[in-house]
Amino acid sequence: MHSYPKALADNSWDNTGLLLEAPFEPSRRQDNTVLLTIDLTKAVADEAIALKSSIVVAYHPIIFRGLKSLTLDNSQQQTLLRLASHGISVYSPHTAVDAAPGGLGDWLADIVTGTKTRYVTSPSAVATPGPQSEGDHDPFVHHKREATLSVQRPTFQLQHHPSQTTLRLSRDAPKKTSIPHTRRPVVPQSPEIKTHPGAGMGRIVEFSDAQPLPDLLDRIGKGLNNPKGFPIAIPQNASIGDIEIRSVGICAGSGGSLLANLDVDLLFTGEMSHHEALAAIEKGQVVISLFHSNSERGFLAEVLREQLEDTIEGEWQAVREEDQGDERLKEALAEEKFEVAVSETDRDPYGIVVLKSEE
Repeated sequence: MHSYPKALADNSWDNTGLLLEAPFEPSRRQDNTVLLTIDLTKAVADEAIALKSSIVVAYHPIIFRGLKSLTLDNSQQQTLLRLASHGISVYSPHTAVDAAPGGLGDWLADIVTGTKTRYVTSPSAVATPGPQSEGDHDPFVHHKREATLSVQRPTFQLQHHPSQTTLRLSRDAPKKTSIPHTRRPVVPQSPEIKTHPGAGMGRIVEFSDAQPLPDLLDRIGKGLNNPKGFPIAIPQNASIGDIEIRSVGICAGSGGSLLANLDVDLLFTGEMSHHEALAAIEKGQVVISLFHSNSERGFLAEVLREQLEDTIEGEWQAVREEDQGDERLKEALAEEKFEVAVSETDRDPYGIVVLKSEE
């Protein structure tokens, strides 16, 4: 993947690249379909097999450490064996995507700075939010208007953020705008790769003018296609409506260690432990945590799919011309079309229980 070379990954612990290379068998050739997912689970493997995908691009590596055996007793190894038996390979770019210019770090920075192109979702893909029922004195609530609240026995509904959303550009969508800011990596790529200037892990955004926290929450909600909610931690003597943000530290996935010592107003990440969040608010910082993979999943449909489509188009044409004389590949090379699909079953293991008042 030219945009996300392995050299950008944190190879001190990460495991990126081609993790499973399935043998090519002309008699049971797979379709020219790439399936994108964050996590390669049994359900995603079932989906790939049903689609007759040639390869699964899984952001998180399904193999992190060396394997001494491959058996059906281990669920992840079972998934690998099943995919191999169906001729489906697995590739993982992981932290190379985090570090690359225009990758996950910049996608999240675009969300908080209002740079991200606004998308609209299909009506069937997004649930209509229920009425607010927070307490009048809750410091986490930014009240825009007074509301009369009644106490009723709640019912429960488990909401998972959609694994993907049917996106289309709004016809009247505004041009890309951006709140004036500067941005830089938390840890710059070293040594720098000439083809990827500005690469590095995480992002630090510094606004030219302080931003009200409710405005950032609005941008984050819209940028993530309106999740039912996400955790936020604020200093104990503060209220959301009174907080202004001048700087943001950003890390997709688990950002506790990368963001721990940053002198910024807001830590924006996918996951942070209880004690890490407590230490942050004691220093006067705000923490927004999205559940680990919900800080990554939207990138697949909005950015990576299109990038892969553009790359594959040129690469596939080159392969067809180079290998056109190979009789073993004749049927496969005759296929001009390909598809890059985003998994419909991939989702974060956590959902949100939404309390809804009975009618």
